[in-house]
Amino acid sequence: MDAALLYSLNLIGVIVFALTGALAASRKQLDLVGFAFMAAITGVGGGTLRDVILGATPVFWITEPAPVVLCILTAVVVYFLAPFVEYRYRLLLWADAIGISGYCVMGASRALDAGASPVGAVVMGVVTATFGGVIRDMIAGEPSVILRREIYVTATVIGAGLFVLATLLGTGFWPAALLGTMSAFVVRAGALWFGWTLPTYRSRPGRAFPPR
Repeated sequence: MDAALLYSLNLIGVIVFALTGALAASRKQLDLVGFAFMAAITGVGGGTLRDVILGATPVFWITEPAPVVLCILTAVVVYFLAPFVEYRYRLLLWADAIGISGYCVMGASRALDAGASPVGAVVMGVVTATFGGVIRDMIAGEPSVILRREIYVTATVIGAGLFVLATLLGTGFWPAALLGTMSAFVVRAGALWFGWTLPTYRSRPGRAFPPR
């Protein structure tokens, strides 16, 4: 695979996630430092947890400052431009959809390169794609992405799963990556556009959990 191109795509993913963090900061009317913090924690959060679990030392942004610098620059841009952007929450959701679609594949690829099993690689893809958003929503006091009714985590499972499966079948990296990324995005976009959901748990009548 082209290492330079893959590295560039990884930085683009960092920027997209940083954008969602900065947009969340704009909804909470934070100061510039708050914007930078939210952008950085969202932009590198998933990749940081991935590297920690995989035992990669040092974590990817420790020796390479570009990811953190790009997060801060993204925060500054959003800080000054966000007041002129309507429907910021919708923009956050669509930017997040793009981010998780690419990052679920990046995380799975990194895990395979580290010797993870196929199942482990899929899990790492999901973790990489979703953890930054989970932290963002917790800090911002928003409903967590994993608690929303519309499909979210499932999209990353499908994207990472198809990428790993295609790789195991001998498909080249870029076709497999494109398959995984586009599949995840289509599923997540369908959830945003059409409200796709999975069946939710319902207790049987008369068997509801007692109040605490």
